[in-house]
Amino acid sequence: MTSISTERIIGRTLVDPALFGRLVARIVKDEDMDQALAERVMDQALAFLGACAVNPDAGLSPSGLVDVGWHTFILHTRDYARFCRSVAGRFLHHVPTDGPDESTKGVSIAATVAIIEASGFAVDTELWSMSADCSEGSGGDGSDTSGSGNCSQCHRGCHNS
Repeated sequence: MTSISTERIIGRTLVDPALFGRLVARIVKDEDMDQALAERVMDQALAFLGACAVNPDAGLSPSGLVDVGWHTFILHTRDYARFCRSVAGRFLHHVPTDGPDESTKGVSIAATVAIIEASGFAVDTELWSMSADCSEGSGGDGSDTSGSGNCSQCHRGCHNS
């Protein structure tokens, strides 16, 4: 009889603990964020990137807080490039969504979270709903109280390639 595992992959397990610590320390310093929240942010950024790796054409978009972790990791270019090669087999580009062309837009936060979960990663739902990026009608606080699931894009406007 085959058992089905319900265990979720924790994002932080995708990198060496020493690298995770350095990335968290940078978030704490640069964002004036407490250690516990910075660890959660970095964990979810890694889960997001892990999901991007196995869903190359999905156009996943991070929440504002998760994007902080992604931007922090990108600044560590050698480590980020090595991670991309190891986890995705290719570079995971950060694509701005600043153009009028709808094809440059990523998917909604709700769709991103669903894909991350479907990819086997644990999701810290609070970090995906704490964003202040969403417009009126979607809750304004990232919670998308309208039920539309359309709250999307990081505060800097981006998605993966």
